[in-house]
Amino acid sequence: MHMKVRDVMTSEVASVNGSTPFRDVAEVLIAHEVSAVPVVDGEGHVVGVVSEADLLRKEEFREQFYREGYRPPLRARLREAMGHGAARSQARARGVTAAELMSAPPVTTRPYTSVVSAARQMSQHGVKRLPVVDDDGVLVGIISRHDLLKVLARADADIAREVREDIIGNCLWADLSGVEVSVSEGVVTLTGALERRSQARVLTRMVERTNGVIGVVDRLEWKEDDVGPWEEA
Repeated sequence: MHMKVRDVMTSEVASVNGSTPFRDVAEVLIAHEVSAVPVVDGEGHVVGVVSEADLLRKEEFREQFYREGYRPPLRARLREAMGHGAARSQARARGVTAAELMSAPPVTTRPYTSVVSAARQMSQHGVKRLPVVDDDGVLVGIISRHDLLKVLARADADIAREVREDIIGNCLWADLSGVEVSVSEGVVTLTGALERRSQARVLTRMVERTNGVIGVVDRLEWKEDDVGPWEEA
């Protein structure tokens, strides 16, 4: 019922190795129109991620390390003066290769992870994309926020088909043959009759968890109200 990362990820991924020079990393980002690329070792294992922010951090402290008369923004100077990540920022300012500039260890995900879990990872770590690796840590794809939006923007017909076939059609815990489904702008409307109110509640919650569903309008009827007052919420 839930889409996996493998269903929406991009399989052809631009990557660099640890010895890739600063300028070449920048050219890869520009050529592929991405904001970050995975850094891989000789066997394809992901060892880090280098982003636009990592490259720009080098410029942030250019005056201190290259004496070119460049003065970092006030925010950057205050952050360094207060010691918030100063050592790390200074080390990256000296960096000239992907290995020296990258963020590590990398935040990665697996092909069989649900897109919901991938979205939570992105939010938790404040990143816009995740390298996808197999169980050996080898790069097999990448998933971005844009890929996640594709799931939310699923066509109404696709949502209706999934609800009818995967939820109603495969149901073994209740007779759902009398349930009808319609979808408009991601909102699913359920109509029909069931034996018990508890069955209607379970069905509604299952539909709510379907990828791309924005909301559920419950117009189901039931013969027996087997939901106690303590279960109303």
